[in-house]
Amino acid sequence: MTRAELKDKAKQQLGRKIFGNAWIMGLLACLVVSLLSGAAGSILPGLGALIVVGPLSYGQCLVFLKQAREGGSIDVGDVFKGFSDDFGGTFLIGLMTGIFTFLWSLLLVVPGIVKAYAYSMAYNIKVDHPDYDWRQCINESKRITNGHKGELFVLDLSFIGWLIVGSLCAGVGTFWVAPYIAAAKANFYENIRLAPAVEG
Repeated sequence: MTRAELKDKAKQQLGRKIFGNAWIMGLLACLVVSLLSGAAGSILPGLGALIVVGPLSYGQCLVFLKQAREGGSIDVGDVFKGFSDDFGGTFLIGLMTGIFTFLWSLLLVVPGIVKAYAYSMAYNIKVDHPDYDWRQCINESKRITNGHKGELFVLDLSFIGWLIVGSLCAGVGTFWVAPYIAAAKANFYENIRLAPAVEG
């Protein structure tokens, strides 16, 4: 599936209307994750966000994967599933990917970015394989992103125009892009998880 097809499918899932119900519900899910992560970081600087970022990121992936696969309305309450499904596992995914990315970034910025993309599908893996521990999720993310990290990087770059336009609306508009990006990445995962493994 091409980048244009991934983005078009994401817009279709969100109803193609930025003020439509599906898009607004996706926006609410993304806002909950962002606001709670920020609030936790403010309450317990250096520790609060670390505790909640894994479970909330898992919940956000669950929301958009579910919507991509089943369609229908988005249940914002699913954002909190990371706390009940496997808090320890989702917390460790967030903690360990953060540590590994930081350590790779100490070498140079580029290796850190590359590894961040390599680990980026770990929460999606956890959604599909709840029995996996953090290491298995990270390893499987590295495997399926092998040969696809550049595609994901370009996909991210393709949203720059949206983000620039959104920033012109007192910055508020950038929030409306968040569900579009999340939906596109859910479709990206769906696309590469079934693709033949790339050697190397």
